[in-house]
Parts: sequence; structure tokens; C-alpha cells
Amino acid sequence: MNKIISVPSQPVTNLATTSARSQLEADRVREILILLTGLMAREEATIKLIIDCLYDIGHVNLINKKVRFRPFNAIAKFIGKRSKPVAKIFAWRWFIKNCPQLIAKWLYVKVQF
Repeated sequence: MNKIISVPSQPVTNLATTSARSQLEADRVREILILLTGLMAREEATIKLIIDCLYDIGHVNLINKKVRFRPFNAIAKFIGKRSKPVAKIFAWRWFIKNCPQLIAKWLYVKVQF
């Protein structure tokens, strides 16, 4: 018994339409990037407080994981507390440089189908 297999016809996409749509998407992603950069400039204090909290949690967890010998662990925690201002400067610079692009790319991936 022969079954007839029908192949649904694929709509022909216009190259101009596709490039126009991709151009629009690229423009919108650039707008999101600009908005995120402005948001970070306005919310600098909030972001720095978040970095503080993450540092407080992260440095203790990292030291507990890497330094098992108890006397060295206490010394490492003391050094970790004292190096917080320097770490905050580097974290802030990294955040401003990388985070808008990372967030914009993540959001774009979330709306792609």
C-alpha cells in the first residue's frame, strides 16, 4: 500500500525582509545596551552595595573551600577582609565594562525563538 506523503510548501522568505528584521533586532539590542549603561550610571550606589554583599559571601566561601588548615584559614580571612576595597574597585570596573553586554545578550537570547 503506497502512502502519499505531502510536503508542506515552505514560504519563500524575502532576503530584504530578513535583513531588515535582523537590522531592526541589532538596533534594538544596541538601544537595550544604552539603556542598561544609563541604568548602571544612575544606580551606582546600589550596584556597589550588591558587590559588597557578594564579596562578603564569596571571599569566605572561597577561603573555606581552598584553605583547609585552620590557622591559615583565619589568616586568609583576615587578609580577605582587608583587601575588600581593592577588590571592590576591580569588581566595579569589570562590572561596568562587561555587564551591560552580558545582560543585553542574555535578554536577547531569552526572546529568540
